Amino acid sequence: MEITIEMIKELRERTGAGVMEAKKALEEANGDMEKAVTILREKGVIKAAKKAGRVAKEGIIEAYIHTGDKLGVLVEVNCETDFVARTDEFRKLAKDIALQIAGMNPQYVSKEDVPPEVIEKEKEIYRTQLKNEGKPEHVIEKIIEGKLEKFYEEVCLLEQPFVRNPEIKVKDLITEAISKLGENIVVRRFARFVVGED
Repeated sequence: MEITIEMIKELRERTGAGVMEAKKALEEANGDMEKAVTILREKGVIKAAKKAGRVAKEGIIEAYIHTGDKLGVLVEVNCETDFVARTDEFRKLAKDIALQIAGMNPQYVSKEDVPPEVIEKEKEIYRTQLKNEGKPEHVIEKIIEGKLEKFYEEVCLLEQPFVRNPEIKVKDLITEAISKLGENIVVRRFARFVVGED
């Protein structure tokens, strides 16, 4: 199938890929737009993984105040250059992350931020529940691992389903942005404030 300029343009608009990347993906997918998007996403993930080790010291602090002025969020999202930090795409990402924090109330940025004692306490609670339910010992640990993953989805920002598209996690949203913007992006920290709460 012949790859037209219109096809390349459409793929670029959908993915943010460069001209040559879009053309190669379309050629590889034999003109199938959806397959080309998948190819680019797969390549983007690889690119994002390579960029993850790079230092992200620039960025912005995004503020979100919910209607009624009773809930507010501050989030620091970092990238490698102030050029990227000033782009609309980066600002939209930061705004989406702030909205996520407001709506889903995560306690930590990532799994790695959860203190070991919190994890152990959760495991102990699950273990006791499962024993009380009469689950056999040999399956308890596997069930606990599954329950821990659900726990992480509740309390870790990066593991949560994205509020605007629950099909992807917040970390996937960031990975897509890394692929589009070409820089490492990190959520450094956040604070969520609710009037009357400590």
